[in-house]
Amino acid sequence: MTISPTASVTPRALWTGRGLSALIVLFMIFDGVIKLPPLDIVTQTMVELGWPADPNVSRMLGVIGLVSTALYAVPRTSVLGAILLTAYLGGAIATHIRIGSPLFSHTLFGVYLGVILWGGLFLRDPRVRALIPFTR
Repeated sequence: MTISPTASVTPRALWTGRGLSALIVLFMIFDGVIKLPPLDIVTQTMVELGWPADPNVSRMLGVIGLVSTALYAVPRTSVLGAILLTAYLGGAIATHIRIGSPLFSHTLFGVYLGVILWGGLFLRDPRVRALIPFTR
């Protein structure tokens, strides 16, 4: 079954999806870029989360996040990027569960981002709508 890239996507849904996706892309760019130097606050936070205070670990996480975000931002590879970002966010959720972070503010933050990420993709991509067919 071939789905046209613009099939059944209203302009309103398309722009809402683009807006939600842009929020995710901007947040993930910020998240990845601060891990590259890495900043002191990043190193301190990683130690609190049980990660080593190794700048190379921070950089690796930043690069993984940025590459996944770039894939998500490009329409042709957006589904692959969404899958990789979902995995990345799953690791963050697992880290917060492991150290006993507050549920709604810290632990579920990755879930909130994931819902926005997939919601934006669902609204702007008819292929994802065909894959996840919500009925009215």
